[in-house]
Amino acid sequence: MHRVLCSTGSLITRANGRNHRLLLGLAAQLDCDGFEFLIYEPWYAKLDEVTADIVSFGLTVPSVHCDKMIGELIANKDSKAFELFEINCRAAYALSAEKLVLHLWNGQISDSNFDVNMAAYPQLAEIAASYGLQLTVENVVCNCKSPLIHLTELMEKYPDIAFTFDTKMAEFHGEIIDCYDETLWSHICHLHINDYKGGIMDWSNLRTLHLGEGQINFDDFFAYVKKIGYTGDFTVEATSVQTDGTVDINKLNADFLKIKGYIA
Repeated sequence: MHRVLCSTGSLITRANGRNHRLLLGLAAQLDCDGFEFLIYEPWYAKLDEVTADIVSFGLTVPSVHCDKMIGELIANKDSKAFELFEINCRAAYALSAEKLVLHLWNGQISDSNFDVNMAAYPQLAEIAASYGLQLTVENVVCNCKSPLIHLTELMEKYPDIAFTFDTKMAEFHGEIIDCYDETLWSHICHLHINDYKGGIMDWSNLRTLHLGEGQINFDDFFAYVKKIGYTGDFTVEATSVQTDGTVDINKLNADFLKIKGYIA
């Protein structure tokens, strides 16, 4: 069953103090089917409290986006990556999530040490499975090669691997059309639906846009999604927190409505 989710990263940012308790009031205004909960590094000292609050709010959280720093630690061969990943898994388990979204590579180090990142996958997948979670690797932007190259390497080495596919990340590398591939899509079980406006690897335009604010042809994309028989969820991550910390609810609800129209 398709669900249209909202990333909590679209709602809770530095601009509003990363105050997770704001989710209670915001959730009631959003026309989504649940949330993808983004874990921030500064929350580790109080993550049990944060997850307990989210549970008490009664929010549906089918997926959890792991702390993005984990991929950087892996690339730097820092064993702390696995400790933090397990903490992320415990939080996801507490939230009754089904899936984890992971930036297997990330940050300035990006994919420059990709063989190390790739070699870490089995241990990460094993930890996730011990909590009853499906680990998905996202097609994160790269500064050496490209996400599609790395997804191809991963599925060749690990035939059972699952992916989260982000439309913005693919368009950033000019790979949307190249990704219309049945073999790749047999591994895709989660989608991030975000727009992008800029050239290939245009780092000055990496901002995550709402549907229709960029250049992605979503008519063609969703036609392929329906053709391929995709059955997973969709998450909107567009930047929606304004400079004063308030959230542009209307833009998010417009995104949810568009996606629901495409998949109806």
